[in-house]
Amino acid sequence: MYDLEYFLLILIRVSCFVFVAPFFSLNNTPRHVRVALSVFTAALLYQTLTPAPALEYQTIAGYSAIVLKEAIVGLMFGLGTSMCSAIVNFAGHIADMETGLSMVTLMDPATRESTSITGVYYQYVVMLMLIVSGMYRYLFGALADTFVLIPVNGAIFQMDSLMVSVVKFLSNYIIIGFRICLPIFCVILMLNAILGVLAKVSPQMNMFAVGIQLKILVGLSVLLLSASMLPDAANFIFQQMKETIAAIVGGMM
Repeated sequence: MYDLEYFLLILIRVSCFVFVAPFFSLNNTPRHVRVALSVFTAALLYQTLTPAPALEYQTIAGYSAIVLKEAIVGLMFGLGTSMCSAIVNFAGHIADMETGLSMVTLMDPATRESTSITGVYYQYVVMLMLIVSGMYRYLFGALADTFVLIPVNGAIFQMDSLMVSVVKFLSNYIIIGFRICLPIFCVILMLNAILGVLAKVSPQMNMFAVGIQLKILVGLSVLLLSASMLPDAANFIFQQMKETIAAIVGGMM
């Protein structure tokens, strides 16, 4: 019975991570696949972590508190990686705002949320890079390491350290998102300057009608030409993901 309780605590942390982490938490991933992945991963970790350490609790309420603590650890660990993958949506919104496509939204079948066209494009490219580069293996390896650094029922939430990590992440969130859409931003800025000069030179031209078409055409062209830069952008996101994971784990040790 004690081994079963210890296995369930491992399963709670793993399943909370799987249902929140990027790629695994997508709605187009079947739920029974996520459940099976959580169970088999927890079984492997249970074999590695045995013999189980002693858990100090006396009542059902005490065990429920341990369950809640493990769920918070798994959710925070998965949420840190998920927030890093949301950087591309921020970059996509900025790019669409500059090109005039900010009002054109579509339903993302993966998250079932209304997102911008460029954001969905960036998101699927980053997910593809996550699979090709084997970043998902790093995420599961980091999850296994958390059981060594933060044993079951051994999490100590240091709110000051976690708050500093969140503030640092938000600053990097804006910087990395702006760097991803920087080519589109710079080209559209130059185009706006050129249209402003043309409006003064030839006032009879309708720059509003001409500018909308030019912005869309130039924005899509720059998006196509800058496709070779997306692997580097994905590398920035993955590096930020590693730093966020280390900061979150450090705040719970």
